Amino acid sequence: MSLLENFKPFNFNEGVPYVSITINGMTFNKSVIMKLEYPEYVRLLIDEETKRIAVQPCAQDTPNAATFYNKEKKSNALSVRWNGRDLLNTIQGIMHWDLSKCGYRVDGVLLKEDQAMLFDLTQASELK
Repeated sequence: MSLLENFKPFNFNEGVPYVSITINGMTFNKSVIMKLEYPEYVRLLIDEETKRIAVQPCAQDTPNAATFYNKEKKSNALSVRWNGRDLLNTIQGIMHWDLSKCGYRVDGVLLKEDQAMLFDLTQASELK
């Protein structure tokens, strides 16, 4: 039995998971994709009261499933962008933001038990 039996290698390439929210859309960085294990479909969950959102992998036939990571994508970009106007208006309304003037970055926290990535919009920092 090795002393290292229960150890797992740390992946320095993942980085900190975050979402950028701008007038052009919501962009999830590669760390979100990697930590959620490259899901093709997710549900976007919104808690307006606490001003938090979560992304949770799901099956294609799950109600409100949204396309997320396309494994067949031709570009090498490892990010996901949603640019739906209704989504951006919803986020702006919840947060009272004017995305035409400023964008925001929100760090994510992986919820292993819920298999989801949580973003607390109240902790957003302005993008320069």
